[in-house]
Amino acid sequence: MLTKLTGGTVYDPASGIDGQIQDIYIEDGKIVAAPEAGTPLAKEYDLKGKVVMSGAIDMHTHIGGGKGNIARIMLPEDHRADPVIRTQLTRSGSGHAMPSSYVTGYRYAEMGYTAAFEPAVLPVNARQAHMEMGDTPILDKGGYAMLGSDDFLLRMMTAKKDQQAINDYVAWTLNATKAIGIKVVNPGGINAFKFNQRKLDLDEKNTYYDVTPRDILHALATAVKELGVSHPLHVHGCNLGVPGNIETTLDTIQGSGGLPMHLTHIQFHSYGEEGDFKFSSGGAQIAEAINKNKNITADVGQILFGQTVTASGDTMRQHANHAFASPNKWVCMDIECDAGCGVVPFKYRDQNFVNALQWAIGLEIFLLVDDPWRVFLTTDHPNGAPFTSYPHLIRLLMDKSFRNDMLATIHPEAQKMTTLASIDREYSLQEIAIMTRAGAAKLIGLEGRGGLTAGNFADITVYTENNDREKMFEKPDYVFKDGELVVQDGQVVHVTWGTTHIVKPDYDAAIEKDLTSYFDKYLTMKLGNFKISDDEFTEDGRASLTVHATQGGRL
Repeated sequence: MLTKLTGGTVYDPASGIDGQIQDIYIEDGKIVAAPEAGTPLAKEYDLKGKVVMSGAIDMHTHIGGGKGNIARIMLPEDHRADPVIRTQLTRSGSGHAMPSSYVTGYRYAEMGYTAAFEPAVLPVNARQAHMEMGDTPILDKGGYAMLGSDDFLLRMMTAKKDQQAINDYVAWTLNATKAIGIKVVNPGGINAFKFNQRKLDLDEKNTYYDVTPRDILHALATAVKELGVSHPLHVHGCNLGVPGNIETTLDTIQGSGGLPMHLTHIQFHSYGEEGDFKFSSGGAQIAEAINKNKNITADVGQILFGQTVTASGDTMRQHANHAFASPNKWVCMDIECDAGCGVVPFKYRDQNFVNALQWAIGLEIFLLVDDPWRVFLTTDHPNGAPFTSYPHLIRLLMDKSFRNDMLATIHPEAQKMTTLASIDREYSLQEIAIMTRAGAAKLIGLEGRGGLTAGNFADITVYTENNDREKMFEKPDYVFKDGELVVQDGQVVHVTWGTTHIVKPDYDAAIEKDLTSYFDKYLTMKLGNFKISDDEFTEDGRASLTVHATQGGRL
């Protein structure tokens, strides 16, 4: 039966609709064209005076995998302080910095989000990551498989294997891990840490494999492009959090050779060494480089003040930062021959010079990147702040007066080191819809998502217009997931289970001969157990897989 959303003010950048009043019709989980007059309706919602957008998409958020569970184990006090009581509809759970899986789904949906993507699925741990995301209700999910410090790839590169062989390995990994993209974290650096290297610059060789981060980035970015995977190589660059790392970031951008790359949590890679504290903002330079290089996209990784936990595969940088743990406990570990994991709790303070300037740097990048289709709203949850802080971040972007009021409260020396007060730009509702909906869907390659025209899946969020954008975006009036009403007045009213988005590029199956020998010799897991089958997603009857097309493959 037909559902009608009547008279809402629609912001749908995917179709060029910017604040137009129109009706939307839903049938069988999708948006459909207006029916003939007199067609009976199952339900009608009066949305006059309401703002209508597609469901929001978080394209980089750590919601599945071993590091999240380590964080939960490490922070019982965080979970005791933020319990969620079971109801007849929802499960119990807890957690602020790293909420439990059910609570994660509820809280995202209650803010108007209908999809979230885990950006660091370690291949050897992919099954566990998918199982955890499978226990995250309402949301669509997906993951980016993590390569670049894995022993098998580095051995291939040391042996000077050709690009086609690397492409086959990357495609095999995407199929085996049921991922939608490829992520590289501190390329080669996690591995180099195991050989007692404590930093690795862009053109510095891993002492064991004789391979540089630049070599790794080029090989993986080329593979992703030639395989036709929509989402560019997702790059967590070298020297995260290190003063002076702006030079490495600019060199990464300029040396990309035109290959598509997505630079993630770029705020953490935008630091200079000027001033008395030898720490300064490179936000303007980074924004200028993004503006000039159309092959580059970025999400910001905004920090916001308060308690959180940093959880990353970047063992090298997490180990370097463990002395700043708050509370004072941390974990770093090796994971098979694939990568590593570091978990360090952290509290960002507005009266700490470095933290205050980090806050300003992220906002500078948001406001100075011209094209909202190429910059994305993230906090690198939970590393910069929990995802529940997104409404506050949106207000900072949309309200200059509020932003400057906040700026006036931070460490006075940090205020002097930022141009934030002079930036007049305020994001519009259409720009917010681009960076959190249409742009994210386009970048990831989600056919049928992120838009409100006929044929799209009916993921829809409805807000009451409010000059206080934080209040507006933290509590939508209605959220529809695949056409079903799941949230009303900021509360979950129905629990559904979203799909998992993946790609399946072609590859030469002969690569499994070498992989089988490698697994038998070096790993604790057999190759057959490593690969995840389609039916593992559907065997409980509540979830599904959505396979998105790729435009490349074997040459």
